[in-house]
Amino acid sequence: MGDDERLRAVAVLARALARADSPRAAARAAAAGTRAALAGSFAAVFRWERGRGRLRVLADDGEPAAGEDRFPVDDSYPPHDLLEPGGAAPAGWSGGTEPRAWLVPRAAAGADRPAVTVERPERPGVGGARASVESHERRRSAGAVVAPLVLDGRLWGELYVSRRPGDVPFESADAEFASALAAVVVGGLAQQERLAELRRLAFTDQLTGLGNRRAVDDALEAALERHRADGTVVSLVVCDVNGLKQVNDREGHEAGDRLLERFGALLSEIGAELSGSLAARLGGDEFCLTAAGSSADEVVRVAERLCERAAGLPVGEGIACGVASTGDPIGPVDSGRRLLRLADAAQYRAKASRSAGPVVAGREIVALADTAGRPRPGERRSFRAR
Repeated sequence: MGDDERLRAVAVLARALARADSPRAAARAAAAGTRAALAGSFAAVFRWERGRGRLRVLADDGEPAAGEDRFPVDDSYPPHDLLEPGGAAPAGWSGGTEPRAWLVPRAAAGADRPAVTVERPERPGVGGARASVESHERRRSAGAVVAPLVLDGRLWGELYVSRRPGDVPFESADAEFASALAAVVVGGLAQQERLAELRRLAFTDQLTGLGNRRAVDDALEAALERHRADGTVVSLVVCDVNGLKQVNDREGHEAGDRLLERFGALLSEIGAELSGSLAARLGGDEFCLTAAGSSADEVVRVAERLCERAAGLPVGEGIACGVASTGDPIGPVDSGRRLLRLADAAQYRAKASRSAGPVVAGREIVALADTAGRPRPGERRSFRAR
C-alpha cells in the first residue's frame, strides 16, 4: 500500500469515527476501518479497564475464529506483561517519537506449538497483551499487528489486526502504519466516551444517580410514540417522599439527602420489575417511574409494593403515590405532559387522603387533573403548571 492509499485509509477511518453516534458505534467503526486499512481478515479493539485489571473487547470485525462468540456478553482477558505497572506508557509514547505497534509472527500449527512471542522494540516492561496472543492462537493466523492505544501518555486500550493463513505476513511498515491508525482511533473513541459522559450527566440527577426531568420527558415521548403506533401501554408513577422537611429540621439536610438516596435506590430496584422502566427524580422530594409495555395492573402492583417498602424505611413517613396509565380509562393521552398531570393529580389525592397505597387515575379519581389547580408551595406548583 502506497502513501496516498494510506492517507486515504486514514481519512476514511476518521470520517467513520466522526459519524459514529455512540461509543459502541465508534468502536465498531474503528475495528472495521483498521481491518480494511491494514488488509486484515480480523480486527478487534480492546479497552483497558484498570478497575478490573482486564482488557475488554469493545468491538471486532471480520472472520471470528472457530468457536468464538460473534457478540460476546463479556469478552475480556487478563493482561500479560502489559506495558508498565499501572498502565503507564513509556515516556516516548506520549510524544509519538517512537513506534508503538509490534508484530506477532505466524502462529505455529499443532497442539504442541510453542508459545507465541512478539517482535517489539526492546524496552523494559513492555510486552504483548494476552488478549491479542489468545486471539492470535485461536485463529492461527498468518501474523498480526498489535498497536497500543495511548491517550495522554497512558494506556487506553489495544488494537489488534490479523491476516488469514496463507496471506502475506505483516511487515515493519505495517506496524508503523498501525501506530498512525491507533492515534486516530484512540482520539475518536475517547471523544465518544466524553460525549457519552456529558449526555449521561445531562440526563442524571446528581444526588441519587437516577434520571432527571429531562430524561423523563424523553422517555415519555418515546413511549407515547410506541403507544400511538401499536397501542403499547404507557404508565407513570409519581411519588412524593413524606416527612422530608421534618427529617431536615430534626437531623439536618445530610440526613434528608440520605433519605432521598435510599428511596431512589428502592425505586430503582422495584421499578426494574416493569418493562421499559425508568426511575427518576423530578426534583425536591418528588420521584417518578415510567414504564412502557407492562399492563396497568402490573404497574399498580409494583406501586403497591413500593408504598409498602417505603413505609419501612428507617427515616421519613413513607410516600404518597399516584399512578396514571393508558391501560386505564383516562381518556386520550397525546403528550407526556398530560400523563404527568394525571399521575400528579392522583398523587395529590393520595397525599391529601394520607393513603397508604397508590391512588390510580381513572379508578379512584376521574377529573381531578382537569380541575383548577390548587395552590401548592414551591416546586410542585411549578411542576403542575408545566
